[in-house]
Amino acid sequence: MSSFRRLSVLAITAAAATVISTTGPAQADVQSLRGRGTVDVRLIGINDLHGNIEPPSGSSGRVVLADGTTVDAGGAAYNATHIKNLQAEVKNSVIVGQGDLIGASPIVSALFHDEPTIEVLNKVGMDATAAGNHEFDEGYKELLRMQRGGCHPTDGCQFRDTYPGAKFPILGANVTKAKTGLPALPPFWVEIRDGMPIGFIGMPLKDVPILVDPNGIKELEFGDEVKAANKYANFLDAIGVKSIVLLVHQGDQVTSPGGGPNACNVAPQNPGSYIATNVSPKIDAVFSGHSHQHYNCVVKDPAGNPRPFIEGLAFGRELSVVDLKIDRRTRDVIRGETKAENKIVTRTVTPDPEIQALIDVAKTKVRPIANRPVGTIAADILRAQVPSGESPLGNLIADSQLAATTGNGAVIALMNPGGVRADLTYLSSPEGEGNGVATYGETFTVQPFGNILQTVTLTGANIKNVLEQQFSTTRTFVLQPSAGLKYSWSASAPFGSKVSGVTINGAPLDPNASYRVTINSFLQGGGDGFSEFTKGTNITGGGIDLDAFSAYLAAHPGQAPPATDRITRLP
Repeated sequence: MSSFRRLSVLAITAAAATVISTTGPAQADVQSLRGRGTVDVRLIGINDLHGNIEPPSGSSGRVVLADGTTVDAGGAAYNATHIKNLQAEVKNSVIVGQGDLIGASPIVSALFHDEPTIEVLNKVGMDATAAGNHEFDEGYKELLRMQRGGCHPTDGCQFRDTYPGAKFPILGANVTKAKTGLPALPPFWVEIRDGMPIGFIGMPLKDVPILVDPNGIKELEFGDEVKAANKYANFLDAIGVKSIVLLVHQGDQVTSPGGGPNACNVAPQNPGSYIATNVSPKIDAVFSGHSHQHYNCVVKDPAGNPRPFIEGLAFGRELSVVDLKIDRRTRDVIRGETKAENKIVTRTVTPDPEIQALIDVAKTKVRPIANRPVGTIAADILRAQVPSGESPLGNLIADSQLAATTGNGAVIALMNPGGVRADLTYLSSPEGEGNGVATYGETFTVQPFGNILQTVTLTGANIKNVLEQQFSTTRTFVLQPSAGLKYSWSASAPFGSKVSGVTINGAPLDPNASYRVTINSFLQGGGDGFSEFTKGTNITGGGIDLDAFSAYLAAHPGQAPPATDRITRLP
C-alpha cells in the first residue's frame, strides 16, 4: 500500500473509530461523561516558508508593525522555539501548514531538493500541511518522493545518507488523477486531541497549472477549491468529525499597507476571501497562504456564523495561531469562543539547538558552492517593479537570457516576474564582507527554479498577443523585457488593445514577420496564463536560466542596475 493511501486510510479509520466509540446504547455512560465540558485545542499554522530555514535577510526578514516600526523575524531555529513556547501554554495543539513550505528556496535548502526543510518540519512536529503550487515545482513524482522518502533519482542523497520522507501528510483535496478522477494526494487528515477528532482539509489553489511547469503535472487535474472543500467537509461530518479546519493555499492581497500582523485589510471578493466566505458552514476555521501577506479576519460562513480567516507573512516570519474550544457533547467548535492571532517569530528568543545544529550541517555542506563568486555589481539591483511593470533585476535577467541564446537566433527575451525571487544586493553581509561581489548562492536565491531556456519562433502577431495577455480583469502581470524590446501600454485602454508602439531593435513590430524569442520552459508551457507562448515553433533548447545569469555577471564586471525605460505606461 502506498504511503498516501496508508495515510488516508489511517485518518478515516481514526475518525470512524471515534464515531463508533461514541454511539450505541452500550456507550451511554461514555456519552454522558464526554458531554461534560469542553476541550481546548491550539492550532499553529505556518505558510509560504519556501525553505527559509536560515533567517531571511533584508525586508524579507522583517515584519512591519502597525506604527510603521519593524521587527527582525524568521529562521527555523527561532520558529521551533516559538512553537514550543506556544505549545507549552496549552494542553492540546496541532501544527499545520498552508502550502509552499518547500520550493523557490534559498540554496541552503534547495541544493538538497529541500530535504533539510522537511527534516526541520519533521523535528518540530508538523502534523499536516496543504500542498501549495511550489510543492509541484519539480513535478508530481518529486512531490511523491518528498512525502514517501528515498534518494533523488538523479542527484542521489546529498544531505544525509538516506532520506526518510515527510512524517506528515501533504494534502490536496482538489488534486485528482486526470485519467481516473481519483485523489492524487490525501484530501484530508484527522487528528484526535483529548478524545475529540479534528479534521483538516488541505489543498493548493486551482491555478497550479499556470504557476508551475506543466510538464511535471501532466497527469493531474486541479479542481475548484470551494467544491472540493465542501465535498470533504460533508464526508468528515458524515463519519462523525464535526470540528473541521480548511488549509488552503490561496489568499488575499491587502487593500492598504500598514495595520500590522492582525489587521484585516482585505477586499470581500479577493480569491482567499471568496473561499473563506463560501465554503461549507461545517468548516470552522480557514488558514490561508500564497499571497505572502498577513491578515487576521473574522468572516461569516454561508449560514451567517463567524469563523477566522487568517494568513501569516511568508518565509517563517509569523505563526498563525487559532485557539478552538470544542464542545464534548457535540464534538463541534463553539464558534464564539474562537480566538486568532498572528504571532511574530522574533529573534529575541533562544534558537532551538537541535534545529540550529541541522541548519549548520546544511550551511557547512553548501558553503563551498554558495560562496563561489560569479561576478561583481556596482549597486543594489532590485526586483521591485516600477509603474511600467519592469524592474532593474528583471531587465538584467532578460538581458542575460538573450545573451545566452543569440546563437539560437534570438532577438528578444522575456522573463516572468514571479521567477525573480530576491534582490541582488551590493552589501552581501552585515560585516561589509564581499561588497559588490555576487556569489553563486546569491544568484541562486534570485533564480532558484532551474528552468531551461528555450528559443521559439513567434510571429509579430503572436508577440503582440503575448503582450496583451499581461492584462486582464484580475491582474496586471508584466513580463520583463530584454533591451531590444520597447512598447507602451495604456491603463485606460480596453483589454486586448492596451499595447501600442512595439519595436524590436528600433524597428516596428511586423505582425506577419517571424521572430526568435527566448523564454524559459515554464513560460513555453503556458505558465502564468501566457497561452500564446505555446504557439511557438522551431523550439531550440538552451542552458539553465541560472547559468545564463551567472555567465552574464561574469562577462560584465561592475554591473550597474539597468534603466527601466523599455516599457512606457500611458494613462
